[in-house]
Amino acid sequence: MSAAAPPAGAPRILVIDDEEGIRQGCARALGSQGFQVETAGTLAEGRRLIELAHFDLVLLDVMLPDGQGTALLKPIRARDAETVSVIITGFATVELAVDAIKQGAYDFISKPFDTDLLLLTVNQGLEKRRLSLETRRLLGMEQEAARLARDKQEMERLDQFKSAFMLTVAHELRSPVAAAQSLLRTMLRGLAGELNEQQREILRRVEVRHGQLLELINDLLSLAASKTYDPDQPLQPVSLSLAVRRVLDGFALQAQEKGVQILTPNLTTDLVVQASDDGLNKVLANLIGNAVKYTPSGGQVEVGVRRQGNLAEVSVTDTGIGISAEELPRLGTEFFRAQSAKRAEIPGTGLGLSIVSEQLRRFGGTLEITSTPGKGSTFAARLPLVTR
Repeated sequence: MSAAAPPAGAPRILVIDDEEGIRQGCARALGSQGFQVETAGTLAEGRRLIELAHFDLVLLDVMLPDGQGTALLKPIRARDAETVSVIITGFATVELAVDAIKQGAYDFISKPFDTDLLLLTVNQGLEKRRLSLETRRLLGMEQEAARLARDKQEMERLDQFKSAFMLTVAHELRSPVAAAQSLLRTMLRGLAGELNEQQREILRRVEVRHGQLLELINDLLSLAASKTYDPDQPLQPVSLSLAVRRVLDGFALQAQEKGVQILTPNLTTDLVVQASDDGLNKVLANLIGNAVKYTPSGGQVEVGVRRQGNLAEVSVTDTGIGISAEELPRLGTEFFRAQSAKRAEIPGTGLGLSIVSEQLRRFGGTLEITSTPGKGSTFAARLPLVTR
């Protein structure tokens, strides 16, 4: 009846000794404990096995027919620095065993030895290996954490530089673009001389493009400002329902002209959140403005405020063009615009939801988006409630 095979992943042990009785006795004792055991009777055979296979622990006789076993300590460490070497020594070679420990061996065991001493020594050696590997793993984790912290710091520095650069460029661009748009409007009103219809149409197109460019510049300024706020600047309690009403008033005429109905079934709840008036206005203006923009004539936009546990939620639901499930994770990425918006040829900068995300992050809030292409979307902004 053959012995059961050691379990997968069991520690691998190599016994190198010129006495066959020692080799067989160690193999039986260790094999009965579930270890995987291989044996060698010479220095050359031991070296070959070390080069071919991995071992967790090596039982190594000091005196071998073709040389001293200590000559294998260096190859063992080269193969795996955490492999544990235990020297097998006779009475006359104790000094050699002590010298071997100075060279990196973990322990020694003197002949003759019984099974209990063998198992005790082997288990102690394997525990030493386990602790060494765990220490190495923890050190690796610490080094990786330090590297990630450095990378994060560098990314934050680059992001701050990008935001500062964006803010500077947008500021520099805004004045000349606004001035050019003002001149175009002056010419379109005929205040700089009469225009024929062809000239007027060309100027109208230029004026539309300037308007889009100015919208992009304003969004860049808002995004840069949201990223470069003073972290020590205190937030304040703000009534969410009152803020929503103010923003809705600003979009009432635009929605009416487009033929989009705005519904407010639940704006009576008086919920207070920790925010800034300007920042909360940007969040709501982008969410409600997008809903009106991307909802065709005859559609509806529903805006509601409700409490969810210790959070206040403002939800904006439209019957607009919708967004595919594949594109939802990318919403909020700077300059990203869904394919449905591009196909509908609706102008936009792709920065609105980036601004929303940055402001909500500052307020400790989150944004959840659900959408069905061709049927509409719901944007739910949740912010921590102010407890009174």
